[in-house]
Amino acid sequence: MSLILEHQQRITDRVLDEEERARRHLVVYLSGAHAYGFPSPDSDLDLKAIHIEPTSRMLGLSSPKPGGNRLETIEGVEIDYSSNELQPALAGILQGNGNYLERVLGATAMRTSPELESLRPIVERALSRKVYRHYQGFASGQLREFQAAQAPTAKRVLYVLRTTLTGAHLLRTGRLITDLTQLWDEYGYTHAQALVAAKKSGERAVLDDATRTRWVTEIARAFDLLDQARGASPLPEEPTNRDELEAWLLAVRKQHW
Repeated sequence: MSLILEHQQRITDRVLDEEERARRHLVVYLSGAHAYGFPSPDSDLDLKAIHIEPTSRMLGLSSPKPGGNRLETIEGVEIDYSSNELQPALAGILQGNGNYLERVLGATAMRTSPELESLRPIVERALSRKVYRHYQGFASGQLREFQAAQAPTAKRVLYVLRTTLTGAHLLRTGRLITDLTQLWDEYGYTHAQALVAAKKSGERAVLDDATRTRWVTEIARAFDLLDQARGASPLPEEPTNRDELEAWLLAVRKQHW
């Protein structure tokens, strides 16, 4: 089943074809609500990429641009595209950066490359408890926005839940799952279906006071699950295969002069 509608796919293909004239993608990942299991008709297409800069540009007198960004609406489809170069992305992965981990290991890739297939198992072996800081920090930021909002939305609660449960599951099992609907049964959040139904009616679906109050407690439990997963995680404190990852990067640099 397609992740997006036919006309959205057509626009996405056009945008990515244009961007690939400027850079060679390792992967283009569909992030946001589509990856998290609760897109609404007005959700944007959040395209997050990693690209491989030609090695000759990295060594020349002129430094290459750090990445690409594009935000526009085309035929009613809102596109939010950004791409980061391979080296800082891999450095971020070693630091537990979930944004880059999800691009490499996530299930909603729109475009992939042969290099990605060889990278994925190396990145899986590079997972460590450092991912806790990313997921706890991002979820905390979303929680602050929820608490400060005069009209809190279902979307904000879902982002907190998605982030905490993705982080908890990654720490517990070493498996990265971004789709909240694939996690809520295991972690006791099946009742979040009501929030997803509200979110799918529109990006700005507002919660009533009673629902907001109830979910404050439920969110606190999600943070507890994340903390508990950190303490019991089988993952190492630090990545153990930095040399393996660097050797892979150097091989790619030699291949893409």
